[in-house]
Amino acid sequence: MAGHFEATPGGGAAVALDEVEISILRSLAVQLLELIGPGDQPADGEDPLAALFAEGPSKPPTDPALARLFPDAYGGPGGPEGSAGAGKPEGEQELRERSAEFRRFTEMDLRSGKRDDALAVVRTLDALSPAPDGGAVLTLTGDECLSWLRSLNDLRLTIGTRLEVSDEDQGEEGSLYRLPDSDPRKPMVMAYLWLGALQESLVETLMP
Repeated sequence: MAGHFEATPGGGAAVALDEVEISILRSLAVQLLELIGPGDQPADGEDPLAALFAEGPSKPPTDPALARLFPDAYGGPGGPEGSAGAGKPEGEQELRERSAEFRRFTEMDLRSGKRDDALAVVRTLDALSPAPDGGAVLTLTGDECLSWLRSLNDLRLTIGTRLEVSDEDQGEEGSLYRLPDSDPRKPMVMAYLWLGALQESLVETLMP
């Protein structure tokens, strides 16, 4: 089971992790939480219901990694290609306005969801009972599996953006697999590839 998820009764999954893997996963999840941010908490005396319906930002994040996690809904960087009207000045302006409107009412909920998923990763790792060798078997419920899948995807999107990874880089003959050990990107590339393998293993485990 080392390095590969296996199905457990009730729709969950389990994987054996060594001490280093646990530390890397936790550190990356904490960094993701820091990137996403703490979220807006109701101020003292503020109506929690009003805070719940508060509007979010209308402009994309300036950080490329955050822009990848929260892309424009209609065209623009990271948004769907081939949107109707794209390429025409009036069409592009309309798409920007639609994206801004959509972002204003959805981004806060999206951030909250990604934050909850990353917190689930941290909490399940913190709840592990280490073996004498420092490793442990991570056992997830069905709901925790879904949180892990989403968070692993967010981590790969973030790291891939930082590394400026393209589709061509990721094939078996891609440049990611041919980096020399002296390349300063090598540790992050190895983490990126490992997270991808872990995500693929979990997906395959959950498939009917």
